[in-house]
Order: sequence, then structure tokens, then C-alpha cells
Amino acid sequence: MSEVRVNNLSNENTTGGPTISGITTYSSSHFFVPPQGDTASRPSGCPPGSLRFNTDSAKLEYFKGDTLGWTEIDAELTEPLGENRTSDLDSSNAGIGVRGLMFNAPHPAFSNEIRYLTVSTMGTDQDFGDTTAAKANCISFGGKVRAASMGGQTTPSGSSWTNDVEMVFFSSTGNSTDYATLTTAKKEGGGFANRIRAMYVGAGYNIMEYLTIAEGGNFVDFGDMSNASEQCAAMSSPTRGVFTMNSYVPQYTSQNTIEFVEIMTTGNSTDFGDMTINRFACNSGSNATRGIICNGYQPSPAGAVQNTAEFLTIATTGNTIDFGDTTQARYSSFGSCCSGTRMVVPGGYVAPSVVNTIDSVEFASNANFVDFGDLATAGGPTSTSNGHGGL
Repeated sequence: MSEVRVNNLSNENTTGGPTISGITTYSSSHFFVPPQGDTASRPSGCPPGSLRFNTDSAKLEYFKGDTLGWTEIDAELTEPLGENRTSDLDSSNAGIGVRGLMFNAPHPAFSNEIRYLTVSTMGTDQDFGDTTAAKANCISFGGKVRAASMGGQTTPSGSSWTNDVEMVFFSSTGNSTDYATLTTAKKEGGGFANRIRAMYVGAGYNIMEYLTIAEGGNFVDFGDMSNASEQCAAMSSPTRGVFTMNSYVPQYTSQNTIEFVEIMTTGNSTDFGDMTINRFACNSGSNATRGIICNGYQPSPAGAVQNTAEFLTIATTGNTIDFGDTTQARYSSFGSCCSGTRMVVPGGYVAPSVVNTIDSVEFASNANFVDFGDLATAGGPTSTSNGHGGL
């Protein structure tokens, strides 16, 4: 065994350090300092396994390769959820792992149902509990501990909306409780979160608002989007929230614009890039690196319901790239249930029909979605999980 005691090691040209091979042991009782920098300065083309400290998120992260990029190391170990049953093998919850929740699927009438599944295990969903009122077109967010259904439409005529936000704990099953209040009554916006903050964007306004998840209470103003938008496909990393734009006036026109915010700041949103096509009422989801937008309604040509998917890299800016296709074209199923590796898309509509299909895809695959199982209640719920990219 040899021992080296120096302050700095570099190569001949001082452009890098030496390669230490074999079994190497650090026995200092103090610490070592890895390279560090913010998210924008992440290097590319690194050897897989490269380590650095992200000064934006205050977490260590490692490089998984050119396709997946940098992934944060999560030091908070939580018990995987699910029931790990050997019976009822048709249920997704026969397995354990990240839990997905689906709120208020509005069919055959407005619903107060909360359903759940396990993202890692294909199969059917199960009953979780009920929200305090039947409603539709809600938007959800998920933290590590809590999930919430935000706002929504309370009458079929569309004349009555709510600003109520109801919360459940992922680790239990049961009914929701009152948790927070949006700045105004609204429906069909977009929602995303990291571990600290949850945000609601759009819903026919250009308003963005947020709250601290651990505190609940009243949402407060964050800043403005570039225009009043609704049915925004939203997703997040631990530092950034990304969402699509859809012009509200005239109603049901559509943009292909994407904007973003830095979640732990406040201020107006910034242009990110463009989708490959104009559409709205899409599904969206992400891991910490990659976001996917799929399905949706393209207003021109009239009635063009989509089954295509496209992806973006959250830490950069730029236009989306074709990903693959879902198993069935549909729209108006907000959000998705995501883990670090998989996106699960439940339900939706192909007017006048409702869809009970659940699809899934691996984020790294650039492939078509596959069948995951079937919803017990067809329709378009709002969905989230305790393992998506913001967490």
C-alpha cells in the first residue's frame, strides 16, 4: 500500500488530473470536495459515473451518459409503497415502488374518486379514497409525502369553478382533507412541483402561483406567463418547471410554444422552445432529465386527436424531438404517473367516447408506449406521483 500526501495532482499540461485505478481507499476523517457548479454549467461528454455538486439544487449528481445526462443523488431513503401481494395479480399494486394517484375522473358523471397504482408494476388501478366533492378538470401535484387535487369544475355546465385544494398522503389510503386555496377559482391549467414548492399555471389566465408544500395555506403570486393559457402540459426537474402554452382567446386555438421558470425564484416565465405540432389537452411527465408530451387535441385540421409523443431535455432550452406513439389517440387526461425510469398515462377521451387505457413507456427508450392495464373508471383524471422528476 502506498500513500500520497500532496495538495494538488495534475497532468503535464495542467489540463486535468491523473487516473487512479484499482481499489482506492480514502481514509481521511475530514472530507473531499467534488467539482461543483450550477445546472447551466453541467459539462457534457463525461465518462458515465462522473460526480459533481449542483449548487442550484444543493445535491450531488452523477453522469449517466449522453442520453440520460446528469441525475441527482437522492439521500432521502423512503419505504417503497405498494402492497407486495401475491394474490390479485391483475392489480398494479401487487408490486411495490413509486405510487401514482389519479383524481376526479369525470365519467359517467363528475366524480370524487381517487384511484392509485404502482408505477413499476403493470395492471389495474384500485380505490384510494374520495375527495370532498365531485368535480372535473382538476390539476394535481405530487410531493414526496403529499399529493393534491387543485381547483376544478363543479357543475357540468361549466359555470361554477372552485379554488379549493385537497390533499392526501401517498403512504396511506383514505379521503382527502382541505389543504390550501388557489388565488382564484380555476380549472384546466397546469401543475408541477419539486420537493419544496408546488405551482399552478394558466387556466385561462397568464397567472402563475405557488405555495410551500410543507405549509399549505394560500397560494401566492409567482409571476406571469407570456399570454393567458389553459390546458398546459406541465413537468419539472428539481430546479425547473416547464409547460406548454395554449391561447385562451379565441377559445380552442392552440400554440406550440413552451415556457419555463426556475421554481425556487419568482418572476415571469421564459421561452423554452416549440413543440413539433400545435396541440393542447395533452399528457405530460418527466424524470429529472427528460420531459415527455403526448396525446392531445390539434384544432386544425378540426378534430385531429393525437397519439404522438415528443420529448425535451429540461436542463436546456430548445424544440421538442419526436419520441414515439401512445397505444391510442386521446386528450384531456392531465398529467401522468412517473418514476425515474417510467411514465404511465391513464385514460382520456376521444369524443364522444371515454378511454380506460393505461399506457406506459421508459424515458430512455425513444420507443412506442405499451399497454399497462385498464382503469376501473374510464375518463380523464388528473394524475401525479411521488417519484416524478421534480423530486
